[in-house]
Amino acid sequence: MSANFENKKAIVQEITTLAKDAKAIVLVDYRGLTVEQVTELRNTYRQAGAVYKVYKNRLMKIAFESLGINFKPEDLEGTTAVAFSSTDAVVPAKIAVDGENKYKVLKVKAGYCEGKYQTKDEVVALSRVPSREVLVAQLLGLLTSPMRSLAVAISEVAKKKA
Repeated sequence: MSANFENKKAIVQEITTLAKDAKAIVLVDYRGLTVEQVTELRNTYRQAGAVYKVYKNRLMKIAFESLGINFKPEDLEGTTAVAFSSTDAVVPAKIAVDGENKYKVLKVKAGYCEGKYQTKDEVVALSRVPSREVLVAQLLGLLTSPMRSLAVAISEVAKKKA
């Protein structure tokens, strides 16, 4: 077999591994971004614990189909980059939508999250979900609020009696 074929097999395997472990996958059209902007975007993904890569559409299609992930044919046309996150399902969507707003030429194409295909609108909606840390903090605030209110009420009653 040719070295080129072996290289393609290795790339398909890399995509398959990243997709298999991913909680979320987002496809974006990066046409028009400068090298500096792509580097900044890649660094943002890396800092968030996600992977941002550019692969050939055909190789992504082969890898995704081998896992039962079926994007629409138009999602894998043109200049396509892919973001994978194995830790947080919201991170790829949030960074992609922020990048779309910041760079104006970056376009979200589609996504795949928790075993479900997502349209661009669904990816945008997912990006609006607060991060896990914020959700945990909100939950803790809700749980401690009644106790805090009770403590304040008891304190006020004690002050009035004194």
